[in-house]
Amino acid sequence: MAISVGSDHIYSVSQLTAYIKSVFQMDPFLQDLWVEGEVSNFSRAASGHCYFTLKDERAALNCVMWRSQAEWLPSLPRDGEAVLAHGAISVYEARGIYQLYVDILQPAGLGRLYLEFEALKQKLAREGLFDQARKRPLPRFPQRIGLVTSPQAAALQDILRTLSARYPLADVLLAPTLVQGDEAPPQIVAAIAALNRWSAEREPVDVIILARGGGSLEELWAFNDERVARAIAASAIPIVTGVGHETDFTIADFVADLRAPTPTGAAAAVVPDVRELAVQVHGLAARLAEQVMGYIVIRREALARQERALARNSPLQIMAHYRQRVDELSRAAAVAWMHQWTLRRERLAGLRGRLEAVSPLEVLARGYAIVRHGETGKVVCRVAQVASGDPIAVRVQDGEFGAEVK
Repeated sequence: MAISVGSDHIYSVSQLTAYIKSVFQMDPFLQDLWVEGEVSNFSRAASGHCYFTLKDERAALNCVMWRSQAEWLPSLPRDGEAVLAHGAISVYEARGIYQLYVDILQPAGLGRLYLEFEALKQKLAREGLFDQARKRPLPRFPQRIGLVTSPQAAALQDILRTLSARYPLADVLLAPTLVQGDEAPPQIVAAIAALNRWSAEREPVDVIILARGGGSLEELWAFNDERVARAIAASAIPIVTGVGHETDFTIADFVADLRAPTPTGAAAAVVPDVRELAVQVHGLAARLAEQVMGYIVIRREALARQERALARNSPLQIMAHYRQRVDELSRAAAVAWMHQWTLRRERLAGLRGRLEAVSPLEVLARGYAIVRHGETGKVVCRVAQVASGDPIAVRVQDGEFGAEVK
């Protein structure tokens, strides 16, 4: 809405209030600011929205926090508490008042730390230290695990207990350091560097766990130090953070290759569970045995088929076949020969009968004789063929005798 200054036009209250609201909303400073003050007149409506006043010694500011933002507060502020509120200034037109619409509310003591946290977070994010592309995968079966934490911390015992229970095969190399206070960041940086030197010069370190137990924001502040963040980014060894509780987030978590919710969670993240591995191995062994037995059965069936085929095509089998064939042919030949011999014998007998029927011996048996000239051997058919005194041979049925012509 635009209002012409100096004109004679008369505006309604609604028009003027809407104009003032638009002026507030167009000012980028008023739309993103932090305000520190003391809470008073805090109340929460049945709708869940929160209404309160921020004041200092000279002024007061009405504030509203909608239920969707208020639900994220760990606890509601009480009257008299100093807080740091983030939000945007606008005008509540029904009452013609301006107020702060709050989306973040923190105790005042933590507010400045939070601002430092956000500033460093945005700086490192612009440099790409949080990019997912630079995150490295963790080794599946680490042989040596570097551990950066306090030797006196309870988190150390939790980590060692978890590693021992899940994967006792890995060696653990402790690089001791303070984990809170002003001296902690340089010691953490030195511990990470020491593990990298050890890995490069002596024995490979597969993964590093950077851990400490829970604590307040001030106690965890060493892990929001820029030096620690850059040491994590520069490490040649993948780093897993397990700092504080599940709801705690530090700059180190964003730079690390993997963020675990707790130190125990970090230990569980870097090693497999040998019990699960044993189940997998047993399952794979059973599958392997089943596949091997199936292969053996298939190969046995194939071998049996080949043996049967070999037996069918064996030279001994072929020879036995031909032996049987020879026997069959021999029997057939013998039968045929006997048949032919019988036929020929019967024919011979017939011919003999016919021959005997016309045989001269049969004629001789009836009293006839055959006379041959004794010298020429010719059959004498006429008297003129012989002369007195010629020798002759007379053939009768049962023999032959000589005679002389008279």
